[in-house]
This record gives sequence, structure tokens and C-alpha cells, in this order.
Amino acid sequence: MQKLSIVRAKAASRLRRRLLAVLMKLPGGHADPASLLARFPDEALMPLRRKGLDPIPALGAVREREPVSRLKMPLGLRGWLVTGFEESKIVLAADTKTFSNDFGNMIGKVGIAAEDDPGGLGFADPPHHTRLRKMLAPHFTARAVEKRSGRVREIIADALDDMAKAAEENPVVDLQRHFALQIPSRVIMELLGVDDVDRDEFQRLSAERFDFANGAHKSLDVIQQAIDLLRGTVARQRKEPGPGLIGAILTEYGDDIDDVELAGLMDGVLTGGLETTVSMLALGAITLLQDADLFARVRDDDAAAEPFVEELLRYLTVVQVGFPRFAVRDTTLGGKSIFAGDVVVCSLSGANRDPRAGGGLDTIDITRPPMSHLAFGHGLHRCVGAELARLELRMAYPMLVRRFPQLRLAMPADELKYRDLAIVYGLEELPVRLG
Repeated sequence: MQKLSIVRAKAASRLRRRLLAVLMKLPGGHADPASLLARFPDEALMPLRRKGLDPIPALGAVREREPVSRLKMPLGLRGWLVTGFEESKIVLAADTKTFSNDFGNMIGKVGIAAEDDPGGLGFADPPHHTRLRKMLAPHFTARAVEKRSGRVREIIADALDDMAKAAEENPVVDLQRHFALQIPSRVIMELLGVDDVDRDEFQRLSAERFDFANGAHKSLDVIQQAIDLLRGTVARQRKEPGPGLIGAILTEYGDDIDDVELAGLMDGVLTGGLETTVSMLALGAITLLQDADLFARVRDDDAAAEPFVEELLRYLTVVQVGFPRFAVRDTTLGGKSIFAGDVVVCSLSGANRDPRAGGGLDTIDITRPPMSHLAFGHGLHRCVGAELARLELRMAYPMLVRRFPQLRLAMPADELKYRDLAIVYGLEELPVRLG
């Protein structure tokens, strides 16, 4: 089993180097980050760009003109961008005989071989995907998550205390650092059973992996660092299982899952439960601070938290694009002919603002009737940690505005610095005054 883990780890590293070498068309794959991004047409980067909290207007224009449109891609790949709500649901919910995530779809492309498979849920179809997800699902049910509500409340209260303490030294406080980052990081680290000494490093790696501004090669390096760190944690807990999710899976499944496979699985849980919720907490706070009526509603009405969070999830859609799908067979989508082998990318942020799904979706309205959204994805790859994220958000926003009812931005909203070219959209910092 250990030999298999080492072989797969080396294969994953070799895959990253090979892909980058081909993309860069340079020996060893080393070059300035800007040269890699330059190989992607602006059209291909459009789903990763925003203007403040909103998708850029060009994305809406593409959706209005063609909900399924050709997407220019490098390496001669034939790609499609899906911006329509119903069309995205079709792709995300499709059976694996039509659209697939399986790594096998990449074999033979740009020199990739079967032994390069890095493993993990993202590149998996059933039954492999089903087997791995089965290990996680019992720990993320509504009932299992509710059992953590008391501890989540304590963590939120600690973060608010941290903000108040920081304000004693400087009236301008970074809400992102002291509130939005602290809550999900502590929740997910405790859930996994990761040592506190590694928390800061995991936070840094999780944030950097989704920011493409420094180049895709940087993101790939960061992913490798995070998996290496997790692999060390898994190896230690295989000898002495801890109290968290890693220890629970090792206790229940033992040798049925190797270190590399479990580290990859936990990496998905870590990044899915950390950076996405950090971004939601920070961007949601901006939304509250720009709407006095909404701020008061969330502060004064306990019943407002749930519809506010659901509407906010749809409106912000911090995970901007879904995991790419490969067409397994020729099919038709939105009146367009998709050929076997084509790459299909769903713009979740575009789909969640599709006017064909409802009116006024470019604004927040917590009084609108409940509606489905794609903020957590859809189908068999839907985010397994959705209920945990909801719990954190529903508790955190009311506690924030009740503790600091005079909370306000410390700078004009249009001067805030957002990330550019990020799969998970977010901020660099969020300076506020507690009042």
C-alpha cells in the first residue's frame, strides 16, 4: 500500500510538470506567470473576472446572446462556456455517459498517460467517486452538522472578541482577517483533526491556490504543498488516529484507503470548507454594510438569517465556475452540437443571475420566494459540505451585526481590493470600523 502511495505521488507531480511544460512550451515548464496567462484569450478568462460583487457585464451579454457558447482554449482543445441556468443544471446533473469528470478523458492528450492519474474526487466518476463520497457523507448530514452548532457559536464569539481586541489597538480592523478567516479555519481544522500548529500554513495555501493572478503554475505548486502537508498528517494519524474526520475514516476504513488517496480527499474538504466560506463571510459583510435596511433586518429578525443566506449564496456565487466536464459522446446542449472530447465549463456566477430563472436576480431580495441555485454546484459533484457552510453563515451574520451595530466600512466600497482571475472570488482585506 505504501509503495502504491509513493508511485501515485510521483505520478501526480510528473503530471503537473508535464502539463506546465506543454502549456509553456518551454523545457521544464519554467517561465514568467504572465506568459502562461497570455496563452489564454481574454474570452477564456472572462468567467473568472468581476466588477465589485457582480460578474462583469460581458458575461451577461454572452448569456443573453448564447447561453451555450464556444470558449477559446489553448492546446487546440475545443471548449464551451455554459452561462444559462437550465443548461448548466443539465451539464452538472448529466449521467457520466454524457459528461464526465474522470481522469481517463485526459489520457492521450498533451502526452498524459494512465499512470499520471493524481486521484481524488475531482477527477472521479462513479463507482470510484461513489466509494470516496460515501466515506465523507455521514459526517456532513444536517443532523451531524447540527451537533456542531454549539462549538461553531463559540468559535464565532471568539472571533468577535478578537475583532474587539484588535480595535483597542487600531480603530480600523481587518474583518477578513479577524472574522471571516478565523471562523471557517477553526471549524474545518477541528473537523478534520488537523493540528493547530499547521493551521496558518493551511490557511495560506488554501487562499493562494484559487488566485490565478500569479499564474497557474503557482496554483499547482500550492496544491502540491497542501497535499504534502496533509499527507504528513494522514501518515501520523494512521499510527495514532486523532479525534477528527481523518482519524474517523482511518479507523473505519483502515487499509481500504491509502495515504495519498485520503490526503487528496481531505484536501478537497479543506479547500471546499475554508476559502469558500471565508469569501462568503467577507463579501456578505460588504453587502450588509451597503444596505442599512438589510443590516437592520438581519440584526433584529431571527427569521431573516435563513432567506438572507440563501439569497446571498446565489447572488455572490463565490465559486465562479464548476469543475470542467468532458463530453463522452456527441450531444446537443442549448441548440449547440457538443462533440465527444469537448471540454464544457459552467459559469455558476453567470447561471445564478440568469433572468430566465427569475426576475431581479442582479439584486438581493430576501422576500423573493425560495428558488434553487448553483452556488454549491449540482448533481453528484454537489458540495458535500453545503450544510456546514449554511450553519456557519446563518449564525455568523446575525452575531456580527448584533455585537457591532455601528459597524461600517473604513473606506469607500469601490476602493476595496478584490482578487483578479480567481476561481473562488474574494478580497485581499476588508477594513472596517466597529463604531
